[in-house]
Amino acid sequence: MYDIYHSDQNDQWRYTLGRSGARPLLVIGLNPSTATQEKLDPTVTRVEKVAQQCEFDGFVMLNLYPVRATDPKDLPPKADPVAYERNLEAIEKTVAQYPKPTIWAAWGTSVVNRPYLLRARDALHERLAQYQPQWRRFGDLTVNGHPRHPLYLDYSWTLEPYEFA
Repeated sequence: MYDIYHSDQNDQWRYTLGRSGARPLLVIGLNPSTATQEKLDPTVTRVEKVAQQCEFDGFVMLNLYPVRATDPKDLPPKADPVAYERNLEAIEKTVAQYPKPTIWAAWGTSVVNRPYLLRARDALHERLAQYQPQWRRFGDLTVNGHPRHPLYLDYSWTLEPYEFA
């Protein structure tokens, strides 16, 4: 069971999911899938394993957009403005809790499928700069220059610096 969990009343929008720690790995993916406070999904399982492998004592899974979808193609064509803003606020609130946090950029290539995902990525880069995060990627960038999604990783990779283009 995860001790960090924040969603809307119907659990259709998930903002945060994870395990507490003094030095957690903060992960920004694309959108939440099926994981709940009690149930794992493949992405969160991999995130937790990478956090442990990289010697973090916890992790927090965050996403560019909070609407649940097992396939990013099922995300709505336009962002719900309330969901969008609440999500950015939840991410900033989480990041603000840790001095110079490590943030794993993990949204993958589907970030280009919806313009609001790119806007959220850029807004977070700007909003979070004041907290002096250490942005990281796991493995090489994709052919198109995006950080890889956790579903498509090799555990032999390492966290490397990530520079926004």
